[in-house]
Amino acid sequence: MRIVVIIPALDEEKSLPKVLAEIPADLINEVFVIDNGSQDRTAEVAREAGATVLHEPRAGYGQACLTGIAALTQNPPDIVVFIDGDYSDRAAEMRELVMPIIDGQADFVIGSRVLGSREPGALAPHARWGNWLATWMIRVLYDYHFTDLGPFRAIRYETLLALEMRDRDYGWTAEMQAKAARAGMRATEVPVSYHRRIGTSKITGTVKGTVLAGWKIISTILRYRFTSPVERARTESKAPLG
Repeated sequence: MRIVVIIPALDEEKSLPKVLAEIPADLINEVFVIDNGSQDRTAEVAREAGATVLHEPRAGYGQACLTGIAALTQNPPDIVVFIDGDYSDRAAEMRELVMPIIDGQADFVIGSRVLGSREPGALAPHARWGNWLATWMIRVLYDYHFTDLGPFRAIRYETLLALEMRDRDYGWTAEMQAKAARAGMRATEVPVSYHRRIGTSKITGTVKGTVLAGWKIISTILRYRFTSPVERARTESKAPLG
């Protein structure tokens, strides 16, 4: 199987080399680093490590991921892995994420920080509470069980395309899981370790980021549960991919 990795990155020059160094070379065919407007040497260190660098000046985590997905059409993979560039997740654990897909047991795999081990202080209390609330809402509203909205995830490429991802910022992970739950897709979770990130979180590290992310995640989960297909299509048509 052809497996590619997408890493959204914003000012990650210190952490990104560590992430790239741990990616299993015998497993992954190509790594895309999406430089989302960095002011440091993020792009340079990514190229030095052998990654393909794409520049996306439009701000937003989801926007960076969409840019990475758009680049895959020229040489479509079988599996896409998403991981952050801050070294909070360990790329060395990537094999555990993709194996359920390779073995034909799942189409979508979440690396669960809740099921795995966490370094003290790695996940802030408000982030833990928000994560619990979001997964509880998905369980109640969609009758689908997740324990985490963690960014470390693997998905079959055809499944990813079928989800028609649109979110450009904080709601990216929630949109993917809400849509997968709504469609009854084969999803599973595997335990992953979680560590203190290098640098400050652009979301949970600020009050503004925390509030905006929380609101976007909750509204995303509600929207995909209660809006009609026609209303969703009308809304999503205003936000084209890439």
